[in-house]
Amino acid sequence: MKRFLWLALPLILLACQPQSSAATIHILDGENLISLQTDSRIPAEIIAKAEIALAPADRVLVNGQVVDAATPMDCGKCAIQIRRVTTLTLVTPDGEQTIQTAAFTVGEALEEMGIQLYAADFLDPPAGTPVTDKMKIDYRPARELSVSVDGQIVQIRSSAGTVGAALSGSGIPLVGLDASQPSESDPLPVDGQIRIIRIIETVELIQKMIPFSTEYVASNEVEIDQQEILQPGETGLTMSRVRVRYEDGKEVSRESEEERTVRQPTNQIVGYGTKYAIRTANVGGATIEYWRAIQVYATSYSPCNSGADRCYPSTASGVPVQKGVIGVIRSWYNAMQGQAVYVEGYGFATIEDIGAGIEGKDWIDLGYTDADYQVWHHWVTLYFLTPAPANTMWVLE
Repeated sequence: MKRFLWLALPLILLACQPQSSAATIHILDGENLISLQTDSRIPAEIIAKAEIALAPADRVLVNGQVVDAATPMDCGKCAIQIRRVTTLTLVTPDGEQTIQTAAFTVGEALEEMGIQLYAADFLDPPAGTPVTDKMKIDYRPARELSVSVDGQIVQIRSSAGTVGAALSGSGIPLVGLDASQPSESDPLPVDGQIRIIRIIETVELIQKMIPFSTEYVASNEVEIDQQEILQPGETGLTMSRVRVRYEDGKEVSRESEEERTVRQPTNQIVGYGTKYAIRTANVGGATIEYWRAIQVYATSYSPCNSGADRCYPSTASGVPVQKGVIGVIRSWYNAMQGQAVYVEGYGFATIEDIGAGIEGKDWIDLGYTDADYQVWHHWVTLYFLTPAPANTMWVLE
């Protein structure tokens, strides 16, 4: 029995001795893999035992998770990775700056700097790109912009370099003739205000009539003092293209681009009568034969009742002013001086004198002596008596 106890004692003593807790730890430092046996659970101590120096900005990861190097590891099989700090160049609208980071991606590096990324920001390379030493990062933060378009205000964010690119990237592109203020090629405005002007141009076809002229010709087929259309006139036609510009629904300009004559006008030809028609009539008890009869407004005068500042006893033809002579306007006198006439209510007479006339009326002035002067101011019929002259004033003025 004593012998059995003696043999068991060494085994008991061996079991009571502390067991070794050393474990194999793998350390990845860049491309270098180091393995060592250690019973330490603190990453900083393990790294120091591996104679690896850490910079203040270096990161330590355990099994892929960033940890505090001074905090003991809580894992069965642990692998340590050292993420060394790298130098980056960050280019922004404010200039360039050099940064040092141990971040794995571009996005993480910017987040470390307190830069919050938005979907509309410009970032090259993209946020998920792994960081490499001496990498250059172009970053242009999106700006808030107010776009006035189609009667409403639309808020957008954009990092585009020009107004046009900002609008296009936000789903509000300029279409056709549309314009913007500032111009689409301008940089984004400092005040963030952009206006889109919707522009439409239409082309109108404008027709314009060209009036025809009337040409008068003598016609021996038409009675004197009558007119007949020998050739109807036809209006001409011009066609023009007018470009009309609308901005935001309002017309702002109208420009004629082209005008051409589609049809030339055709003159109307009117024949005035040169054909005598001899007629007879009984007027005031007298039978007369005449070739023209017209309505005239009759006034009267005598040598000292002519409206002048003195008396005029003679007519333009030289005969005395008396009953039986009448005055007319100069053009009638020049064409028909000496023409025998009959005036209803006055009697027979000849054209011998010139008067001023009354505008807008065919007019005659009935002659009297001062002794038998009568006042006339009314319309009468004037008959031109035969024989008809070979030539006369066919169209009375």
